[in-house]
Amino acid sequence: MKYTFEKAEKSTVKITIDLTAKEWQAAIESAYEKTKGRYSMPGFRKGKVPKKVLETAYGAGVFYEEAINQAFPKYYGEVLDKEPSIEAVAAPEIDIKKISEKGITMLAIVAVKPEVVFGAYKGIKFDKVEYNVKDEDIEDEMKRLQERNSRMVAVTDRAVVDGDSVIIDYSGSVDGVKFDGGTAEKQTLVIGSKTFIPGFEEQLIGMNIGDEKDINVKFPEEYHAENLKGKDAVFAIKLHEINKKELPEITDDFIKEAVGAESVEAYKKETRERLEKQNADRAERELEDAMVKKITETSDVEIPDALIENQIDRMVQEMEYRLSYQGLKLADYLKYMGKSMDEFRKGYTEQATELVKSQLVIEGIIEREEIVATEEDVEARVAEMAKAQNKPAPDVKKNINARQLDYIKNEIVIKKFFDFLKTNNEIK
Repeated sequence: MKYTFEKAEKSTVKITIDLTAKEWQAAIESAYEKTKGRYSMPGFRKGKVPKKVLETAYGAGVFYEEAINQAFPKYYGEVLDKEPSIEAVAAPEIDIKKISEKGITMLAIVAVKPEVVFGAYKGIKFDKVEYNVKDEDIEDEMKRLQERNSRMVAVTDRAVVDGDSVIIDYSGSVDGVKFDGGTAEKQTLVIGSKTFIPGFEEQLIGMNIGDEKDINVKFPEEYHAENLKGKDAVFAIKLHEINKKELPEITDDFIKEAVGAESVEAYKKETRERLEKQNADRAERELEDAMVKKITETSDVEIPDALIENQIDRMVQEMEYRLSYQGLKLADYLKYMGKSMDEFRKGYTEQATELVKSQLVIEGIIEREEIVATEEDVEARVAEMAKAQNKPAPDVKKNINARQLDYIKNEIVIKKFFDFLKTNNEIK
């Protein structure tokens, strides 16, 4: 094999690979051995037709495609092993420049890790926001605790008021004609939740159990169903049940049962400490985000399209996962949104580009400043994990696989990276 390579535009490298007749014929022979079982001809058992017979019958290039599929990864891999400066970051594009029985010339266009031209990342002034815990924050947490432990109580002696949970039948029509999705029985609705179209919930206030009435509403102009946008509608309503939320009284006994704290005051103290830690973590994240944003904006890097497309792939996949948890498919979601997959992907381009650029800048500074996870760093992190799990450190360490070890090292390096930025910049 002979090969040459040259840098091209947008952080790509062109690699030309030439195989000799001997190397190419070996690849063709391998392709024949792999695929011969597919062929049958009169006078031969299936899988036993000689290569020359098949080439005469189907043409000399009958095995070329499979031969390329086998030869390219092998010789392309050898080139990358011999040329560590070619740091491929995506699968290559392949173009066959010349092919015959005497050999083959393959061109691989591969995206490589781009070089970062750094701006300033030391001596910059950053403002760090401090978030203080107020008494109202503690009270809000207490209210949320009450909400989590609330119960619904049936109401039989009054009409519907704002905040009630009601069970109703409804049947909607436009110009006297019922429409799809406009009818339901024993539907639960919280008055004031604004889950139905504007004006619907308010008109249920004052109804008593067993009442039936028609209410008039107007669908919003931006409503998702095209046939209902801006239309006046009438809903026939029947009220079956009224329920109200009953909140528990906050007492020491309630606190003990609900969260295990000794008293109301003890839980408030725990809550304040938890919120203070959350606020401190939030302030640190925002500072770190601001640092990365600033140093990324002042740096320059030519990002290959393949890296951006790979990031978009990951973002689309994450969206698919989120939708699947809601019982939805991405294809159905796109149909509902009226978007093609290309339009959907295009919407991620700017975000993906910024994310890839920031990752490249971070990796570049880590490499430039020789920030690494030492063996001592790993041992200390394992000791922390062992303490949290209440286990001996050697037991925890022996159960850590290679993938987990890489994760731990990466976690250490990122922390040291941000420590480096905080040490070398001015923070107020």
